Amino acid sequence: MTPPKADPKDQLLDAALLHVPFDGWSPATFDAAVKDSGLDPALARALCPRGAVDLAVAYHKRGDVRMLEALAEADLSEMRFRDRIAKALRLRLEAGDRETIRRGSTLFALPHHAPEGARLIWETCDAIWTALGDTSDDVNWYSKRATLSGVYSATLLYWLGDTSEGHGATWSFLDRRIDDVMQIEKLKAQVRESPTLSRLMAGPNWLLSQIKAPRSVRDADLPGRWTPPR
Repeated sequence: MTPPKADPKDQLLDAALLHVPFDGWSPATFDAAVKDSGLDPALARALCPRGAVDLAVAYHKRGDVRMLEALAEADLSEMRFRDRIAKALRLRLEAGDRETIRRGSTLFALPHHAPEGARLIWETCDAIWTALGDTSDDVNWYSKRATLSGVYSATLLYWLGDTSEGHGATWSFLDRRIDDVMQIEKLKAQVRESPTLSRLMAGPNWLLSQIKAPRSVRDADLPGRWTPPR
């Protein structure tokens, strides 16, 4: 039986990873990847119209896939939910090479690539929440992903500069950030349970209740939908 052929874009990405630590996600890296992979330059450009930028995006998404695979194999049954989130974020950071990720962070920090970088982080956090069984269909769908995006971004930057053994300082930093988020959730619960504050927040809460999550993140071009009052 003839083994299936490797995906051309994966071949190109694998070839590029040998050059990224030295040349970043640059035209030089893309040209070297085309040469090393043996792909037709026209095919390579068709697969990656933006060259190395598209390969950087593919590398990020490959990390998401690896994180989800590792998360599916992990035993989370005895973990508190906040520890499951920490586990997922740790698996995501460990799903790639640190220098390669550093180069990607530099690329997506550029003003003209920053929106795409933000989108990739959002997709990573959406993948985590979905994998952990989130079923929210209101404004909480957005707030959960926005909050986790902030935690992930901050932890990523800390991890890139962490020289502690086994990145222990990073995991402590991550735990503190999640604890901060849990404090916010406790405050929100206190507001909901207070009759006085509940009355004061009745208007804003009604407005927020009209915001719905996308029916399908993959099928929707817009970040969400608005349900008008009847």
